[in-house]
Amino acid sequence: MIPLSVLDLAPVPEGSDVGQALRNTLDLARHAERLGYQRYWLAEHHNMPGIASAATAVVIGQVAAATSTLRVGSGGIMLPNHAPLVIAEQFGTLEALFPGRIDLGVGRAPGTDQMTARALRRTLVGDVDRFPQDVVELMHYLQPSRPGQSVQAVPGESARVPVWILGSSLFGAQLAAMLGLPYGFASHFAPAQMEEAIALYRAQFKPSERLASPYVMLGLNLVAAETDAEAKRLFSSIEQAFQNLRSGLPGRLPPPADRVAEAEPMRDGPLASAVVGSPQTVRQGLEAFIARHQPDEVIVTSQIWDHAARVRSYEILAEVRDGLAQAESNPVVIPAEAPGSGRRPARG
Repeated sequence: MIPLSVLDLAPVPEGSDVGQALRNTLDLARHAERLGYQRYWLAEHHNMPGIASAATAVVIGQVAAATSTLRVGSGGIMLPNHAPLVIAEQFGTLEALFPGRIDLGVGRAPGTDQMTARALRRTLVGDVDRFPQDVVELMHYLQPSRPGQSVQAVPGESARVPVWILGSSLFGAQLAAMLGLPYGFASHFAPAQMEEAIALYRAQFKPSERLASPYVMLGLNLVAAETDAEAKRLFSSIEQAFQNLRSGLPGRLPPPADRVAEAEPMRDGPLASAVVGSPQTVRQGLEAFIARHQPDEVIVTSQIWDHAARVRSYEILAEVRDGLAQAESNPVVIPAEAPGSGRRPARG
């Protein structure tokens, strides 16, 4: 069974506040570690009342301090908002405090609107067009310094922080392939070009000192509950949140609703990569997603209004994962020529 990881947007539910949202993040991270998830990533968003992880590096430090073995990182840092040196120092500091546990995923979107992006940067001189150069500069600061190098990242220099390219289009796939870096595709909210991006990344990948062969992580919306009906009800919170965002009215994560108007277009669009249901439904959906796209890892996000239900969703997923792993370790032997053997194709 491929590794499963957690993408936490630190949701701020309606009726709650940022402080409670961040305490929920720490609690969920402890559960994720206990349940055997591979890594725990947080995302940078700004001017979003329903997301509490804007100061992403700060939250990563708190999560790493609250756990002991879990890999913790960014999914991602929006690099155009920052000087590469600052990010090298931040993540060099995290790596010094929590050696061998920190990941640095970077993306080129602003994670906000243009007015807020200008407030963040004071100017829009540093824009998405410089993203490849910024990534190369960032990796330069994380390498051992050279004699006579006038600017060094302290901490950061020689930090062994894995750098990932994150994206939702072909641009990130090409850059990750060219630099020989692992690639994370944001299929949990922008799945339209997922298959094309995966194929392009794998076809154009150039081995590097950081990575010998392609490595693809895919985002997946997943809500698990005891019944299909309850899971669909819980999923309605993110459906409402997407509707509000599209309407230009972002807010805190709404409580579940029995029926969400105009939800179908989102289920066929930005929320198309979603698995929602009972343990059996989740198992079937997860198996189908993996069989179709052949990722090396899946990172799951569960935007659920009730924190206890969110923890339970990840518990159910871990149980499903363990059941699949056990089935793979004790396979039923089927003759190769038997029709419908359902063999998974090799990853390409």
